[in-house]
Amino acid sequence: MRLRISHKTTYNYDTPVHYALQQLRLRPRTGHGQTVHDWTTEISGATRQLSFEDQYTNQTDLLLADDGTTHIEVHCEGIVETTDTAGVIGRHKGFAPLWLFENETARTKPGPELRRLARDVANADDTLAQMHALSATIYEQVTYDIGKTDSTTPAETALAAGHGVCQDHAHIMIAAARLLGHPARYISGYLLMEGLVEQDASHAWCEVWTDSLGWVGFDVSNRICPDDRYVRVATGRDYGDAAPILGIRQGMGQEDLHVALQVQQ
Repeated sequence: MRLRISHKTTYNYDTPVHYALQQLRLRPRTGHGQTVHDWTTEISGATRQLSFEDQYTNQTDLLLADDGTTHIEVHCEGIVETTDTAGVIGRHKGFAPLWLFENETARTKPGPELRRLARDVANADDTLAQMHALSATIYEQVTYDIGKTDSTTPAETALAAGHGVCQDHAHIMIAAARLLGHPARYISGYLLMEGLVEQDASHAWCEVWTDSLGWVGFDVSNRICPDDRYVRVATGRDYGDAAPILGIRQGMGQEDLHVALQVQQ
C-alpha cells in the first residue's frame, strides 16, 4: 500500500522567543516492511542545527528557534509504501542492547495494578499467546478516552483510572510485558484510518520481543497487530524516547500548539 502523509506542527507564541530547542523524530526510514519513496521537512521560524541517528536508530533533527520569532512551523510530507507483515518486525537491530528494553522507566514503573494485570495473563501457553491475551485484557480494562491523560501520565495511573489513549495503552502493555520478563518498546508513527483523512495526532503502539519471531507489534487501541496501514517512525523505551517533537524554551509567555495531520492512500 502506498500512503501519502502530511504532518504540520505549528507553535504560536504571544511574546517573542529568544531561546528554544526542539528535537524532531518525524522522518520514517526504509525497513521493517516499509519503503520511503519521498520525504521532505520544511521549517519556518527555526533553523536546523544538526541531523543524526540516535541510539534507537531514529532519524533525529535538532532545531534552534530564530531569535525573536513568534511562530514556528514544521511541515513533513512524503510517500511511504508498506507491506503487511502481521506485526512481525523480526530480529533486533541498532545500537541499544536488547536488555535495555527490559528496564522500567518513569512512565512504565510498575505498581500493584500493573502487577495484577501481569499475573492475570502469566499462565498463557507461550509468549505470543500471552501477549495477545495481555493486549485484549488492556483493551477491556482501559477505555479509549481523550483528554484524561497526557504524555507524562504513568502507565500505573492510566490503568488504575481505567481510561487513556494510544500512548497509555502502549505504556501499560510495555510495563506488563517487562514484568513478565519480555523486552518491550514504544513505537510512534502513522495509521491510515478508514474514512478519516484528517487526524488530530500521530499514533502509538508497542512491540514485544519473542524468541520465536523477534519483535512483534501490538496496537492495543485497535485490537490488532500492525498491518500495511501503519508507518513506523520512531522507537524507544517509552514516549520520551520516541516523541515526534520534544523541546525546551526559556522565557515567559504562552504557547499555542496546533497539529494538522493527513494520512491517505
